[in-house]
Amino acid sequence: MTKSLRIAAVDLNGQLRGKRVSTDMAAKQMRMPLSVLNIDIFGADIEASPLVFKTGDQDGIMETVGREPIPLPWVAGEAFLDLRVMHNEDGTPFRGDPRIALTNVLDCFSDKGWQVIAACELEFFLLEDGGNLAPPINPKTGRRLSSTEILSMRELDGFDAFFNDVTEGARAMGLGDLTITGEAGIGQFEVTMAHGPALHIADNVIFLKELIKGTARNHGMAATFMAKPFAAESGNGLHTHFSVLNAVGENIFCNETLLKSAVAGCLQAFEASTLFFAPYANSFERFVAGAHAPTSATWGYENRTVAVRIPSGPRAATRIEHRVAGGDANPYLMFASIFGAALEGIEANAKPPTPTIGNAYTQPVAMPGLLPDLTAAIKGLGNPLLTKFMPAMILKNLAATKTQERNLFEKMSDHEVLLALVDTA
Repeated sequence: MTKSLRIAAVDLNGQLRGKRVSTDMAAKQMRMPLSVLNIDIFGADIEASPLVFKTGDQDGIMETVGREPIPLPWVAGEAFLDLRVMHNEDGTPFRGDPRIALTNVLDCFSDKGWQVIAACELEFFLLEDGGNLAPPINPKTGRRLSSTEILSMRELDGFDAFFNDVTEGARAMGLGDLTITGEAGIGQFEVTMAHGPALHIADNVIFLKELIKGTARNHGMAATFMAKPFAAESGNGLHTHFSVLNAVGENIFCNETLLKSAVAGCLQAFEASTLFFAPYANSFERFVAGAHAPTSATWGYENRTVAVRIPSGPRAATRIEHRVAGGDANPYLMFASIFGAALEGIEANAKPPTPTIGNAYTQPVAMPGLLPDLTAAIKGLGNPLLTKFMPAMILKNLAATKTQERNLFEKMSDHEVLLALVDTA
């Protein structure tokens, strides 16, 4: 059986970029142009990027992240992924690497003796393969899905062979057990991941998306995490749950003051962080009142209409659920923005507005909400608040990337844009 190894790092769009090599090359030093982490969604260089011609398109060193190679069950033969991060020639971390941006934020928690524990819920649509943007055919009935089946066991059973391969693949990859449910859109499902250390979970989001996409193709379907593939259906979210443990393993969010300060920090950075939650023009189509996606900078207890929710449960398990990001978000940048903002709120002893009770879609709000579109979100990266926890190189490179993508998408038809994002988002 053919054995192969993928050595890859993650770019600003959350895409794996790297090389396919034989497994006996695992210990060999690997290099890749630093500019590869700052390319557009089509894989093209960013025009006028200083990482390309101005600096001679210099190589960086692909350094190990300390995880064992991950099996890729959907790939032919015996294939593994070795996740790496980019370092400069002098050995220093490359500050344009999104995983390193998250590491920097988590290091600030570590300096206090704290550890961020996170979990994610990922929504996605199954589609007919071939570019038709149509719901899939139920393998058991032979009929195309045509109606919403929220939490339907019968619909899950119809795709049981696919979900068996996903859950078995997740175990083989070390992603833990998954909880899978039917969601509000036609052919839409949600996967809830096991919780764990935040950096590990961000990696797992990348791995799980690749697993679901690859497994769907093996079953004659496509899977997409695009924020809004269908105008009349609910969009795909990427909800993040997190808590913070102190040096003796106690949850600091059991302290109501620290919990509220973290919430306040998240809300204060809500507007400036828009692009980390909504990276494409299509992403903004998801934010529609009454469509299970938050539209305002609100928070509340056990309330799914707000942006930042405090779920019910045992006091020791108190956590924050950040419900804003779409399924197309880069988990490293999303985590860095959420956790960085929460820490800023804690350190400033910030106070949130009154928690929302009832339908947040119909109530006035006290704080700025998401920026309205991609152009405004790109400009929002210039907000000084972000420089407190995001590297300047990330902000600059991301702005250039999204500007180039916006200009390219504006020349395409709506259908062409959707097809481009089906496989990449």
